[in-house]
Amino acid sequence: MAEAILAKLAPGRFAAFSAGSAPAPRGPMPEVLAQLKALGHDVSALRSKSWDAFTAPDAPRMDFVITLCDILQGQQCPDFGERPVTGAWPLPDPAKFMGSEVERATMINELYGMIRRRLEIFVNLPYAWLDRMALRKRLDEIGDSAKAPA
Repeated sequence: MAEAILAKLAPGRFAAFSAGSAPAPRGPMPEVLAQLKALGHDVSALRSKSWDAFTAPDAPRMDFVITLCDILQGQQCPDFGERPVTGAWPLPDPAKFMGSEVERATMINELYGMIRRRLEIFVNLPYAWLDRMALRKRLDEIGDSAKAPA
């Protein structure tokens, strides 16, 4: 979701990649793709990717890494080293949502909103005025739902 949302919010400003610890072999969840498409996102290039491709020595250069790992459910986040400014936005994994079709759609809608609101704040940070430590602090604040503006 984050890859598609960021690509639409800030086209050309960021090269967004989504990846996970155990990418689904069948690809992204059909419900998530349908929701993104219904909201006008380009889903044609979305695919499941392992974060290993982004921690390898020949990985694309990244300035920012925002992990959406659900650490409350025991999900581990990868180590991307010291180069990128990192932030943790612990959010639930839609693949683990249980319930009826309507309940799952509601949860996906809520997750979409949480990610979009955080990314809207992120793309509007005053990058030229913030040093590395301030950027990292802001990324973590954005991910903290108790501190993030609605």
